[in-house]
Order: sequence, then C-alpha cells, then structure tokens
Amino acid sequence: MDQTPESAPAPPRRPAWPGPPQMLGGRVAPALGTRSGRIPKDLPEWERPSLWATLKGLLVTQGNFFKHLWSRDRLDKPTIQYPEQRRAYSLRFRGIHQLTKRPDGSLKCVACFMCATACPAECITIEAGEYPDKRIEKYPVRFDIDMLRCVMCGLCVDACPEEAIVMTGDYEMAAFTREETVYPISLLADRPQLASTPPGYRPRYEPGPALVR
Repeated sequence: MDQTPESAPAPPRRPAWPGPPQMLGGRVAPALGTRSGRIPKDLPEWERPSLWATLKGLLVTQGNFFKHLWSRDRLDKPTIQYPEQRRAYSLRFRGIHQLTKRPDGSLKCVACFMCATACPAECITIEAGEYPDKRIEKYPVRFDIDMLRCVMCGLCVDACPEEAIVMTGDYEMAAFTREETVYPISLLADRPQLASTPPGYRPRYEPGPALVR
C-alpha cells in the first residue's frame, strides 16, 4: 500500500552536536598555560612566564628611551619638523593630479574618456562639451576626481594621449567634508599649491625641474 506524504515516516534526525572537547563529561577542562597554572613541561625556559623576564623587558625599553632622548645625534634622525620642513620626494612621485593647459590657457584635455576607462577605482567623472575651435573635437565641461576613491596608481596618466593629466608632488589632501574630497577642474588645473609644487609622474618625459605645466 502506497504511503501518502502525510503518513510517510519522518527522516531520522541528525544526532545533536556534543559540544567542544573541553565540554565533554559535563565539565570545562582548563586550557594549558592559563590561570589554571598548568604550564606544559616541555615549554622552553625563555617562554615560561616570570616576573624577572617582564622586568628585564621593561629595563630594555626604558634604557633605549633615555638613550635616544639625550643622545647628541638625535637631531640627525630622519624626523622632520612638519609642516615647517618638507621632505624631498622623487620626481616620479604620484601625488595629486593636475590638468595641464595649452599656451593659450585652455585645457589640453579632449574628453576622450580614456583616463576614466583605465581607472581601476572608477573615481573619474567626465562630461564632454563641443569646443568652439573645430580643430579640437571636445573639451571637458566637468572633470572630477574623487580623491577618497583614488589609489594614486597613475594609470590615468599612462592612458592619456595628450598628456592632459599628470601627477604632482602635492600630497596634502586634508578636508573637513566629504564634498571637499571631490576635486573639480578648478582644483585640478588652478589650485594655488601648483605654483610651489614640484612636478610628479609623467611617463612620456624625463622628470626634472624644467617640466613646468
């Protein structure tokens, strides 16, 4: 006689999990090397906890602290007094981006979207517009870089056929709001820091102080 789904016996249930090994037997087994005081017998001497070992470590720390605090050559250490002093970085340093200009002051960017396409972080937003000069196809009406998403990889600089976007030695990107971390054209092309910022990564030319934007 066929059984209906209602009358069919239920499948056997899986046995309940007995719990971790230390719970078996109805009691908790103390872990080795804990407050129970049980220390493995084969533990090396230098790994065994002791008050004397702790004091020796503190003495080493205190000795190095006062040694470097009062040493005569402490002023020769690599520490600098920022922001009064600035560290000199490589001329291939990948800092904040810059949109370069032509001699007439217009942006070199032709809004080809190659930098936005190559960007792995998808932090570049471009809106193209028609340029009055018919010899130039397009120009960017909007060119934004989200600095919080940017990974400073330089792939946008590598992809640009016009060298319209380069990287500089500027690395100060502090902001008070989320909106301030999105750099528009006004900050990428005309921010005041560019007057004193050394050039950075430009893959098609040798770096040097003569590379003025």
